[in-house]
Amino acid sequence: MDKNKYLERIQYKGQLETTIEVLEALQTHHLLHIPFENLDIHYGNPILLDTEKIYTKLINHQRGGFCYELNGLFFELLKHLGFDVIRISARVFDSKNGNYGAEFDHMAIVATINQEQYLVDVGFGEFTIKPLKLVLNEVQHDPNGAFVIEKTEDGYYRVSKLNGDQKEFNYIFTTTPRAFTEFGGMCTYHQSNPASHFTQKKVISKPTPNGRITLSDDYLKISENGKETTQLPFESEADFNRYLAEYFGIKGHQ
Repeated sequence: MDKNKYLERIQYKGQLETTIEVLEALQTHHLLHIPFENLDIHYGNPILLDTEKIYTKLINHQRGGFCYELNGLFFELLKHLGFDVIRISARVFDSKNGNYGAEFDHMAIVATINQEQYLVDVGFGEFTIKPLKLVLNEVQHDPNGAFVIEKTEDGYYRVSKLNGDQKEFNYIFTTTPRAFTEFGGMCTYHQSNPASHFTQKKVISKPTPNGRITLSDDYLKISENGKETTQLPFESEADFNRYLAEYFGIKGHQ
C-alpha cells in the first residue's frame, strides 16, 4: 500500500503523529473524499476481502465502497501510520423489525491512544464525522449530531444518535479483535441475499463540508446547512450516470 497515494486520495496534508487530533482529521478527510457506495453489487462485480483489490478500487480507481472495504482499508492505513487499532464486529439495528443483524453484519475500528479507546467508522453512511470516545452514558457532540454509547444487558456496547429526547439506535458491538477473513460470510450475504438492504437499490453518498450528497436509483438529494436544498427525481439510467459523474467523479459501470 502506498501511504502517500492514499493520503493524496483523501487530500490530507497534515501531521501524522498518532494523536487523537490526527485521527480525527484523517477520519474527516476520508469521509469527505471516499464515498459510501454499493454500486459493484448492482454492477455484478464481486467484492472480495482482499486488501490489494480494495486499494486498487478505492485509491487507484477513485471509487467508494461499503463497510468491509472502507473500514477494511482505513484500518490498514492507520496501522501503517503506527496507530494501535483493531477491527471489530458490529450488529446493525433494523428499525423495521426492532432487531440487530448477525455478528459481522458491519465492520468498524477501535483505536487506542494514550490508554483511551475510540470508535472509528468511515463505512456507515451518515454517521459520525469524528471518532467517538469509548465512554459510557456520556453525550458526545459531533458535526453530525449528538451520540451516546451505552452498555446493553447482554454485554454489548450500543451506539445511538440522539434526536431530542429519543435515541436512534445505530449498532451494537464488542471490542473483541477480529480478523479480516471473519467478515467474509456476511460480506457475501450483503452482496447476494435479497433480504440485505444493499441488494435492493443502488446508493452512493458522502458528506460535504456543510451537508451531504446522496444519489440513489431514482433521486439525487443534496442537503446543506441542515436544509434539503435539492432533490431531483429521475427515471433513466442515463440520468443516474450523469449525476454519478458530476457529483462523485465516477463514470458508469467501472
